[in-house]
Amino acid sequence: MSTQIRTYLVTGGAGFIGSNYIGYMFEKYGDAIRIINLDVLTYAGNLGNLKDVEHNKNYIFKKVDICDRDAVGAIFAEYDIDRVVHFAAESHVDRSIKDPEIFVRTNVLGTFVMLNCAKQAWENADGSFKADKRFLHVSTDEVYGSLEEEGTYFYEHTPYDPHSPYSASKAGSDMMVKAYMDTYRFPANITNCSNNYGPFQFPEKLIPLMINNALQGKKLPVYGDGKNVRDWLYVGDHVKAIDMVQEKGRLFETYNIGGHNEKENIEIIQIILETLRDMLPDSDVRKAHLKDELITYVEDRKGHDRRYAIAPDKIKAEVGWEPEIMFKEGIRKTIQWFFEHEDWMANVTSGDYQKYYTEMYEK
Repeated sequence: MSTQIRTYLVTGGAGFIGSNYIGYMFEKYGDAIRIINLDVLTYAGNLGNLKDVEHNKNYIFKKVDICDRDAVGAIFAEYDIDRVVHFAAESHVDRSIKDPEIFVRTNVLGTFVMLNCAKQAWENADGSFKADKRFLHVSTDEVYGSLEEEGTYFYEHTPYDPHSPYSASKAGSDMMVKAYMDTYRFPANITNCSNNYGPFQFPEKLIPLMINNALQGKKLPVYGDGKNVRDWLYVGDHVKAIDMVQEKGRLFETYNIGGHNEKENIEIIQIILETLRDMLPDSDVRKAHLKDELITYVEDRKGHDRRYAIAPDKIKAEVGWEPEIMFKEGIRKTIQWFFEHEDWMANVTSGDYQKYYTEMYEK
């Protein structure tokens, strides 16, 4: 007797968190699942992140823009999708300040298209939904705004107060998912996560940027006074939480995912320098670059939130998840990964990773 294979539609699966999620899911479930990776391959989408799974018979890649209703609808028509995990988003605050329109398009309109296509595919004639279908929308703690007071935290009931075009567009996408849950009883969840770090992170983000710059002896730019606080979560813990929410979370609920790792930006940079000094052998010429003088303070980012901190009490109580990797362990794992994948960093910083799609999929 054959067992039904569960089919996942993962948007943005060639990105940082999405590719880690796909790798985790195949490692955990093996042939019991099929994953369709839907990604338009912007600058941050890299199919090289998925070399370990690209030949898996249960892995399918589709180069599709989530704003393309016809293309997304065709995927739902072709495959019986059981789970949607919606990562795809423009996510860099600096880029949103420079060009907010693409953030509104991808994050708000794109999420609407995904919701509508899933609703049309899963809805029964009486307005109910087919059994065991679930949509998970991956969001950010930045929608909550800024915490000024130490000892305060973001909870699921914290009012939204976004301050950048990026966080405002994510807040808009969250509200659209909530509207579908409230209006149609659409089977979905929202997760709001703190800052991630780990393998495959594009080096415009703080941690891989600082690792890469430090190894090259380049300046380490720090916004303002460097005392902005973020709650850091190792990406492996995040993707595990997403899977657990889809399987154990209550429908129509939001779950905050936090790392219990609050640190000032300047402290993060100092830990990176200390860890690199410790991990590099004395014979490595790059070790001589690792001086505190590389740290350079620059003009603060516009609308720069002072502090984020998530309280993951609800996800622990209801789903049984809590972070396993504390920051100093996670940063060592991350640096070790970059040491072992220097070709990956060279490709993404040169833009050569974009050639991979042409070589792999067009030729």
